[in-house]
Amino acid sequence: MSVQYESLPHAGMYLDAFGVQAPAELPGNQVWPRRPGVFVRAVAVSVEVPGEGEASAPPVPLVREAVVGQLGLVPKWVKSASDAKLRSTKLVNARQETVTTTTAFRDAWLAGQRCIVPMQAFQEEDYRSGKAVHTRIARVDGRAMGAAGLWERWVGASGEEIISYCLLTVNANSHALIHRYQQPGAEKRMLAILNEGSFDAWLQARPDKAKEFLRPYPAEKLTANPIQKLHKIKT
Repeated sequence: MSVQYESLPHAGMYLDAFGVQAPAELPGNQVWPRRPGVFVRAVAVSVEVPGEGEASAPPVPLVREAVVGQLGLVPKWVKSASDAKLRSTKLVNARQETVTTTTAFRDAWLAGQRCIVPMQAFQEEDYRSGKAVHTRIARVDGRAMGAAGLWERWVGASGEEIISYCLLTVNANSHALIHRYQQPGAEKRMLAILNEGSFDAWLQARPDKAKEFLRPYPAEKLTANPIQKLHKIKT
């Protein structure tokens, strides 16, 4: 399953594709575990409760914001920053089937801390030649993708703060494209890419309904190309 992806190359793409202003400082183009990346979450909006005899307040529209955090979730119960460093590299992907029961991800899921992770492409490894060939997978039309994720805020005893996020994955054994990649004989997993029209619904859905948005992205809308020069993952 993918643990490395390309962020959006231009600040204007965040507004065009996700309706948010880009962060003042954009992270680097390549994102991998413990590197900074951008995710989009819903902003809490206070609602003024009408007094007796007043008309009901109109529904408050969902507001999104773009946040910079590290890839690799740091649960609230982690004891120290050094422990967070060790755990986060293993908490990059959350499985759709077990996200509600896995200790590391359950609290963020139940708290509704879902997010959208903007990306231009993600990477997989092709072993069909007998060796790993790093492959770039993007949309056929070249547009940005929004992957489903979870975010968390960890605060240490000394006040140190880590904002982090992870990527949700779904089974892809039967996916026409992704089944070609990853380790032979292993279960195939795929990032849960969201449809553009479901962004707000995903961010504000009840926890018991949110899994309905997690499904494989259509293979015919994706294209795969070998990468000539690989940016190596450093942890």
